[in-house]
Amino acid sequence: MTVREGWVRLPPPGVTMAAGYGEIHNGCRTPVTVVAAGSKAFGDVSLHETTLVDGVSRMRAVERLPIAPGASVVLKPGGLHLMLMQPEVALGVGRTLPLRLSLEDGGKVDATLVVRTR
Repeated sequence: MTVREGWVRLPPPGVTMAAGYGEIHNGCRTPVTVVAAGSKAFGDVSLHETTLVDGVSRMRAVERLPIAPGASVVLKPGGLHLMLMQPEVALGVGRTLPLRLSLEDGGKVDATLVVRTR
């Protein structure tokens, strides 16, 4: 499992949440399921999905994210993404932030996210 091109959109001043994006790739021969996300840079991290229902944008938490062998899941604006709440470090363009994904089988995947404007 790898996280490719992970990034965080720099939030406006005073905003205490941010969104994280990238591509989660399962290079294993078996399916894996992401069940949690965390970071020492944020008090709370979770997977969310934005959907359009009857013309209204809605966001919901994603408790389990299964990924088939050899497949990738793209986290992007307007779709699946990481909700990064309560930053514990100053967020500035170019700063790298740690990310850890927890898998259903007990495994962990460490990655970094780079702060950028878009």
